[in-house]
Amino acid sequence: MNGTLAVISDIHSNSPALRAVLQDAEACGAELVINLGDSLFGPIDPIGTYRLLAGLGSAVHIMGNCDEALLEEHSESPTYRHVKPLLDAEMEDWITQHQPLWRQDGLLFCHGTPDDNKTYLLEEVTEAGVSYKTGLTLQNELVSLGDQGFFCGHSHVYRRIIMPDGRWAVNAGSVGLPAYEDELPFPHVMESGTTCASYVLVRRNPEAGWVTEHRLIAYDWQSAACMAEKNGRHDYAAAIATGRVR
Repeated sequence: MNGTLAVISDIHSNSPALRAVLQDAEACGAELVINLGDSLFGPIDPIGTYRLLAGLGSAVHIMGNCDEALLEEHSESPTYRHVKPLLDAEMEDWITQHQPLWRQDGLLFCHGTPDDNKTYLLEEVTEAGVSYKTGLTLQNELVSLGDQGFFCGHSHVYRRIIMPDGRWAVNAGSVGLPAYEDELPFPHVMESGTTCASYVLVRRNPEAGWVTEHRLIAYDWQSAACMAEKNGRHDYAAAIATGRVR
């Protein structure tokens, strides 16, 4: 694999953001899109998001925790109750074909961690809040894996951590939802602090090996926020408009 890759994650139904990212990736010469999951789970435009992703052809799709949630028969989640009735058999079948992880040329792509799409790879959450793991901690957790580079999403915050052994891990950030709050494993917030859509370009350099570039793409976030507000989700609208939870 010698071409340029576009690694995207956590679209959460934000089709205006996804469209802008795909346009930028194409302009940058991306030959393959790798989607790390949580694509349709959101109150903005699940159908439009599906159509954009399904039209990518050879793209790789990884199963996120919110993708799995949409395959359940019942949930009390208001986002689930909004999206689930919109899915037809074709869309659900598309989700079932997502892969748990994907490997290519020394790179590993997952949603959360290689073992669990509900767990953060780069961050630790305790009663005291959220902190980033050290390179050594990450190295010890990934010691049994021989991959050179790791790509994840799930936390929605873009970041790159280099391990003492020279390996590295990258969070692609979020295409469509720059901030959110969660109750598990302890109450916490994740905030990127930007209204831009985030993704990662990956290129192979003959001398430096794989080179990653975080891309922050401006787009019409006002329309996305209005769509979320129209569907009764002020929390999504506020996060999209500010990059913050509050």
